[in-house]
Amino acid sequence: MIALVVAMIAFGVFALLTGPGPVEATPRARQTSAPVRSAGGAPPASTPAPTLLPAETPPPLETTAQTPPPSVVTPQTAAPAAPDVTAARYFDAWRAGDFSTMAALVDNPPADFADRHRRFSAELRIASLSLSPGAPRRQGEQAAEVPFQGVREVTGLGRWPFSSVLRLASRNGAWKVLWAPETLHPSLKDGGSLRLRETRVRRPATLTREGLPFPADSRAGDYVTGLDATVVTLKLEEVPSGKVLLASPTPPQTGTRSTISQTVQAAAARALDGVGQPSAIVAMDVQSGQVRAVADTLGGKRAFNGLYPPGSAFKVVTSAALFRSGLTPESPVACPGSYTIPNARTFTNDGGADHGTVSLTTAFALSCNTTFVRQTYERLRDDRLRAEAADRFGFREKPGLSFCRILPYKDLNELGSDAIGQNSVQASPLCMAEVAAAAASGVWKPAIMTDAPPAGSPAQVPLDDGVADGLRTMMGAVVTRGTAARAGLPSGTAGKTGTAEVAGARSHAWFIGYRGDLAFAVLVQNGGTGGAVAAPIAAKFLKAL
Repeated sequence: MIALVVAMIAFGVFALLTGPGPVEATPRARQTSAPVRSAGGAPPASTPAPTLLPAETPPPLETTAQTPPPSVVTPQTAAPAAPDVTAARYFDAWRAGDFSTMAALVDNPPADFADRHRRFSAELRIASLSLSPGAPRRQGEQAAEVPFQGVREVTGLGRWPFSSVLRLASRNGAWKVLWAPETLHPSLKDGGSLRLRETRVRRPATLTREGLPFPADSRAGDYVTGLDATVVTLKLEEVPSGKVLLASPTPPQTGTRSTISQTVQAAAARALDGVGQPSAIVAMDVQSGQVRAVADTLGGKRAFNGLYPPGSAFKVVTSAALFRSGLTPESPVACPGSYTIPNARTFTNDGGADHGTVSLTTAFALSCNTTFVRQTYERLRDDRLRAEAADRFGFREKPGLSFCRILPYKDLNELGSDAIGQNSVQASPLCMAEVAAAAASGVWKPAIMTDAPPAGSPAQVPLDDGVADGLRTMMGAVVTRGTAARAGLPSGTAGKTGTAEVAGARSHAWFIGYRGDLAFAVLVQNGGTGGAVAAPIAAKFLKAL
C-alpha cells in the first residue's frame, strides 16, 4: 500500500515537469534595454553592450541643440580698432621722430628699429620729413594697407619726394604695422640701399654784385662757385642699381654776378675771425630780400639750412602774436623771477631776476621769460603762436633758401617752451635774418640770391598795422637799455638777443637785428649767452661797413 502511494506521487511529478506550456499566437519580442551612455557618448565599461536580434535596428541617437538659459549672455569678442587708427598714430609718431611709439605699433619690430631710422637720416643728411597718408585699403578682414606720399629735405640737394605703403594686419585683436625696410623708402626693398655721393668738380668764378672778386677767406665757399676753383656736387643714388634719385644742379659754365656785396661780405668774414666756436653771419637787404653776405664756419650750408633753437630771439615772433591779441608795447605785464603755468611746469628768468610789473617793451628788452610764457598761456593757447610763426614769419615747410619750423604743441609745457624759442621751434640763421627784415620793413619776404624771386617762391606776407612799429620799438630798446646795451652796437641798430638751451651742452648764442637797409643774424654754436657773445660779433660786423 505504501509502495502504491509512492509510485503515484512520482508519476504526477514527472507529468508536471514534462508537459507542454501554454501556446501564444505571436511570440513576444525579446526585451532589450537602451545602453547607458557616459558624457562622452560611449557606454560604461562595466555594462555589456546589448545583443540585437536580426530583425532589430539600433534606435537613432537624439541630438539636442545646446542653448543657454535666457539669463545667460554669450560673450562676444571685441572687434579690433580700425587699421586707420593705428596708421594715424604711426604717422604722427614718425613725423615727431618718436621711434619708441612707432616700434610699439609694429608687429615684431627689428631690434635696431630706431637706429635704422636715425642712420638713414644721418647718412643721407635729411633735414626734415613730411608725410601725407592716403585712404586705407582693406584686404579682407585681417589685412589693410595705407599708401602715403612723403617729402624729405636733403641738405645740399633740396626736396626729395617719395611714395610708399604702410601695411597692417590684425594680430591678437589689435591692428599692427607690418614694417619692412621699404616702408622707410621703396629703394630699400630686397636688400637695396641708398648712398649720398660727393664729387668735387671744377667751377667758374662767381663775382660780387659789384662785379668784383670775393674777398680773400670769405667763408662763403659753400654758397657760391669759383672761390676755390672746385665745387662739391651731390648725388643720391640707389645701390646696387646706381639709379640717381636726386642730384645737384649742373654748375654754370661762365662766371656770374651774385647778390653778395663785396663790402658786406668782407665785414661778415672778418667779424668771425678769432671766434673759436662754429658760427655764422647772414645779412640780407631789407627791401629786396637779396642775400648780401654769408660767412659760415658751421659747415654744410647750415647758415641757410641748419636747424637750431633760436631761444629768446624768437620772442620777436611771439611779440607779433601778442600784439595781434591786443597787447601794445606799453601794456603793463608782470616779470617775476619765476612763473608756473597752472597744472604745468615752472619757468624762470636768467639768474631768477624779478623785475616786478613793467611795460611789454621793458620785458622784451630784459628778455623776461616769465612774461612771455604767461602771456602766451593766457592769450595764445588756441594755436595762435604756431599760426603766427608759420603763416607770417616762414616757420613752415616751404621752398626757398631758409629752413625753420614749429610744431603743434602737445601740452602746456611745450607751449610755454615754444613761446621762448625752445621745444619744437628751430631755425637757421637765414630764417632769423628774415624775421629781423620783416620787423624792419613790415613785410615778411623770403631771402633770395637772384635778381627776383624764383618761380614757386613763397608769397610775401605784410604784417598787420602796428605790429612792425611795435617790434621796431621793442627791438630798439634791447640795444639802448636791454640785454645788448653793453655790446658796443652802433647807433641805429635794433635787435634781439637769444640764449638757446641745449641738452648736455652750452647754449647757442644769438643776435638778430637790422640797421638801415640791412637785416642780419649772428649764431655762435654752443657759444654761451647772446648778449655777451653774439651781440659783440654783430657790433664788429656793423662797424666794419
